[in-house]
Amino acid sequence: MVCRVRRMLAALDSDCEVRPGRRFMRDSVGEQRRVCFVTGARAEFGLMRTALEAMQRHPRLRLQIVVTGMHLDREHGEGLAEIRRAGFEVDAVVRWPPRSGRSAAVTAQNTGRAMAELARTVERLRSDIVLVVGDRVEALAGAAAGHLSQRVVAHVHGGDRASGQTDDSVRHAITKLSHVHFPATAKSARRIERMGEEKWRIHQVGCPGVDGIAELAEPWEVVAEAFRGLKARRYALVVLHPVEMDERVEERRAGRVLEAVTSAGFERVVVVYPNNDPGSGGIVKCWKEKGNGERFLVRRDVPRGVFLGVLRDAAVLVGNSSSGIIEAASFGTAVVDIGPRQAGRERSGNVIHCEYDPSVMRGILRGIWGGGRARRMRCRNVYGGDGAGARMADILAQAELGPRLLRKLIRY
Repeated sequence: MVCRVRRMLAALDSDCEVRPGRRFMRDSVGEQRRVCFVTGARAEFGLMRTALEAMQRHPRLRLQIVVTGMHLDREHGEGLAEIRRAGFEVDAVVRWPPRSGRSAAVTAQNTGRAMAELARTVERLRSDIVLVVGDRVEALAGAAAGHLSQRVVAHVHGGDRASGQTDDSVRHAITKLSHVHFPATAKSARRIERMGEEKWRIHQVGCPGVDGIAELAEPWEVVAEAFRGLKARRYALVVLHPVEMDERVEERRAGRVLEAVTSAGFERVVVVYPNNDPGSGGIVKCWKEKGNGERFLVRRDVPRGVFLGVLRDAAVLVGNSSSGIIEAASFGTAVVDIGPRQAGRERSGNVIHCEYDPSVMRGILRGIWGGGRARRMRCRNVYGGDGAGARMADILAQAELGPRLLRKLIRY
């Protein structure tokens, strides 16, 4: 009887036990773990860059990159080419039709198709861990494909709160599909635990987006070369994403934001295109029609280092980008966060919130501009400092990839 029990335990603890619908893993001695990062947007890739570099350097990890979503839409720049120019090898491209933000139904259909192709991709790449970030539908597709394929799913920025269109629901759905959690703040870590996740799965590491942010930002000379005629602290940076699916509503809102910014006194206005969420076409239409004067510098996409340099030396960031909530505080750049998209997110003392009211926006912006003496905000960044990326790499390298990690049970 004792021998029989020992044989059963030995079988359970073998390197790879394959049964229908189940995949148990454990590292062989000296074998690198394959960490598959699924990226669908420029913001999340920039946010994760230091973590990806740490994984590239780690002797126990083999980084894989799968590109999909907005990276493949020329309307929003050249995300795929930018990743390659940054020195990363792209292991797979998962199709995502351009202009997919036309409607919620199209987004749902594309998410389902991507989930199927991502499942085939992680199987072909023999990925051990699927790594996703935040609350976008591409991350949801990656997490679902990884979880149902019996891969370990690791999620960065779980536990945050943000209204967006479907952001809060999607983020927390990804949390329940994930086996390893990397929240940025103590509050986010507590939320994950309250969702029934076991405490040993939760690693509060901070936000990799603020790792070495001062060094990653390009010097002013490079920024000035990319944006001719720009002067430091004399311009407003506008990054606005859709909240509603109705393009007409978003076009009107973008017009109000532009009206407030142009009347506040800033010498120039740098505008960066929105993401590809439903409704984004309205914002793009506004930028094309109204952002074409000499005072405006409109870009579909901006490389991460240049964007950080522009953010650092802007008089203010206006809109509803997560870069205003997360990265801007590290530079002391003032932020005017407009509308409900980032509702519920933790924020530092540099962020002022308002609705889409031109007179209110104008008053706040004129106060920040100060007649040409733009205010700088001294505050602590609630999303942490350096080291988050390296901590993530170490945790993924040391995690025990086996039944205990893969099998989840709500705590209560």
